[in-house]
Amino acid sequence: MLKKRVAMQDIAAETRLFNSRAVVAMLVVCGLFSVILLNMYNLQVRSHQDYQIRSEGNRIKVLPLAPNRGLISDRNGILLAENRPVFSLELVPEQIDDIETTLRRLAQLIAISAEQQQDFLQQVRQQRRFNSIALKERLDEQEVAVISVNLHRFPGVTVEARLSRHYPFGDLFTHALGYIGKINTDDLRRLDEQGRLANYAASREIGKLGLERYYEEQLHGTMGFQEVEVNNRGRVIRVLRSVPARSGKNIRLSLDVGLQLTAQQTLNQSRGAIVAMDPRDGAVLAFYSNPSYDPNLFVHGISSSNYNALLHSPDRPLINRATQGIYPPASTIKPHLALLGLETDTVQPDTKVWDPGYFTLPNSDHRFRDWKRGGHGWVDVYSAVAESCDIYFYDLGIKLGIDRISDYMRQFGFGERTGIDIHEEASANMPSRGWKRARFNQPWYPGDTVPLSIGQSFWTATPVQLALSTAVIVNKGMMPTPHMAAELSSADSSELVDPGLRPAVNVIDEKNWEVVADTMVRTVATLKGTAHPAFKKALYSSAGKTGTAQVVAIAQDAKYNADALAEQHRDNAMYIGYAPADNPTVVFAIAVENTGGGGSVGAPIGRQLLDYYFSAGVNSNE
Repeated sequence: MLKKRVAMQDIAAETRLFNSRAVVAMLVVCGLFSVILLNMYNLQVRSHQDYQIRSEGNRIKVLPLAPNRGLISDRNGILLAENRPVFSLELVPEQIDDIETTLRRLAQLIAISAEQQQDFLQQVRQQRRFNSIALKERLDEQEVAVISVNLHRFPGVTVEARLSRHYPFGDLFTHALGYIGKINTDDLRRLDEQGRLANYAASREIGKLGLERYYEEQLHGTMGFQEVEVNNRGRVIRVLRSVPARSGKNIRLSLDVGLQLTAQQTLNQSRGAIVAMDPRDGAVLAFYSNPSYDPNLFVHGISSSNYNALLHSPDRPLINRATQGIYPPASTIKPHLALLGLETDTVQPDTKVWDPGYFTLPNSDHRFRDWKRGGHGWVDVYSAVAESCDIYFYDLGIKLGIDRISDYMRQFGFGERTGIDIHEEASANMPSRGWKRARFNQPWYPGDTVPLSIGQSFWTATPVQLALSTAVIVNKGMMPTPHMAAELSSADSSELVDPGLRPAVNVIDEKNWEVVADTMVRTVATLKGTAHPAFKKALYSSAGKTGTAQVVAIAQDAKYNADALAEQHRDNAMYIGYAPADNPTVVFAIAVENTGGGGSVGAPIGRQLLDYYFSAGVNSNE
């Protein structure tokens, strides 16, 4: 048998294999170690500055500081919009594990409605989770105490003290001041478009209506900030640097609290509006729309029930009737039309027209009636305005034609926004041929001009437009810009608001201004003047013009009977006026819905306004 072969061990080959493997392993280890060293070099040397900044960012935070909103006062310094301290219950969603459970537990401690909880959850979805969001505002002392002793049970829940807007006069100045409310997505988009979003990082409210919105940029102020050091739980350890916020500017208005109260009291329960201004510069002295509402309801978020009550009220309190109330101006525009007739030589001051109580167009048997059955007999421009003779102006309107009427009345501001310092303003309507064609695809007929000549038909105006047009008459063609802000001031500066006068109506004969003014004086001063009964024994002189605006048409042979009509179909009372008659310092316009004639309702309100104006010395406060 053959013997089994014995394998010989090759020590040299094994040594070479081991050495090669050891070298490879060493190279791999060195390579990996080199990567680690390179990465450490990159982190600690090359990227040191970047990571140091990031580290500081985890330790140091910049907290925005909201500025205090500017105050608003009347002409005498009485506060109309102020900032009051309030406590609010706030949550930081990022620091709360189960928000809904936390809400239920908090609701066991204090009263938190389901609506407040839903509103909070909606804000959580809309805002960043690290922002503090108010769950309930305006906590009372008892609620603050209950929450404070239980805060240790609620991580991410705090009680915060801050200043909140308050309107001490409630509904008296609502349509002038407007109100502030919580910032929503539309507000954020608008701020972003205006490049002002960064200034609102710490703000929760913004002006929504009225002066609060119009002067939002001035009232808001400039945001400040605090650079603070925080621990690993985000709690502030110390303040490293602070730049205080700059408060918004304070605004002093030309409005007078007493005159505003008088306007509210004279309108009483009636729907309507009153605007009074100084014709010399357009400073608004009274600006009241009735009915009104309490703006404080909106500051912290109005409830659905309260908002629906306002929204669906038949009296429409949300409408600013002073600038958005659109009324037929009625006979208040007769002085303006008389001026046009005089300027075009269509009539002379002594031109007489026979008023039998009705007016007819050629080839028509339709009778346009005068308000006075049986008519006024022979009338000239003085008696036509003072006694408010419709027939005189029917005849004048037809002679002038719609084109001249429309073009001329626009110079007084009809059909245009006045530029008053709130955004909520309607232009109303000064009709023309082109307007009717565009609106109804119909031509303009002479029958359209007849009612237009006494401020009816398609012609509409707002109370602020009527007051402005009266100022143009007083200023003999010069037009002011109505404004409620008189002065904007801060700690280091102040700025008076005076837009000045601008030419509006040019006349050929300056004497025609005196004729028109005389017609309005006679409306008050003469026995047959339609405003005379309201101003008997007044200790001052004034001028004015009454107007009674039909809301619905009355049949040709029918007699107006207010008792037989639904309230909303009854006539509106209109009145414009100024005083003193020889050197006017105030003009005003009054519109009262569904209450009757301008002489019986509008003029007496004008009398009460002027009685207060002169007795309280409103005109002496400059």
